Amino acid sequence: MLSVKYFGAVAEKTNIQGENIPFANLSLQELVDELEQKYDLASLSYSIAVNQKMVQDKNSYMLMTNDVVALLPPFAGG
Repeated sequence: MLSVKYFGAVAEKTNIQGENIPFANLSLQELVDELEQKYDLASLSYSIAVNQKMVQDKNSYMLMTNDVVALLPPFAGG
């Protein structure tokens, strides 16, 4: 089971703060593609963290069972 958490504009768009998704040997890119289609997220800008670490390369990142994926709003410097 994967845990997906939504923050900022992504949470507003999905109308939920998180959900559990059955684990099916997905890459991070495959999960993001499914979520973008399900919630129409393509127009939003967000970053992705897995287990509290930012992930840049979604294509090569393979998810593991019990991972926590967070879709985060853009960060401002400061």
